[in-house]
Amino acid sequence: MDKTALVEKDFNDGRILIKQLDRQEINVHSALWLYNPDEENWRLIIASRIAEFTSPKRAYNLVKKALRILENTQGEFGITLDNISVVSPNHPLIKLLAVVIVTEPDALTGFRLSRNRINNSFIEDAYIYRLQS
Repeated sequence: MDKTALVEKDFNDGRILIKQLDRQEINVHSALWLYNPDEENWRLIIASRIAEFTSPKRAYNLVKKALRILENTQGEFGITLDNISVVSPNHPLIKLLAVVIVTEPDALTGFRLSRNRINNSFIEDAYIYRLQS
């Protein structure tokens, strides 16, 4: 997924992964694709309480398990663990974006936020599935 543009498959795969994490009761608080202009890549940011109550290794292992399930049931799946960051719901990015948009707890909306300044922070591009305050 080393590209500067997300395509519909990336959006759909992100949505499928979030649904799988929900089925595994991972408690996805917020989820979004975020473009990093310095590295010229996109990352799927998953905010969950598991990042607060377990070790980072355990949190990533739970996401890895979901990816394995999807690879076995969906065939080729375009998202890898290399494209994902698991953070706390209290992460500054999540708090910053929640100033602008908040969705329902189980939403998978797909809201695009491009070239916006929020509290003196510039967001080049983001695709938001779910964002809670």
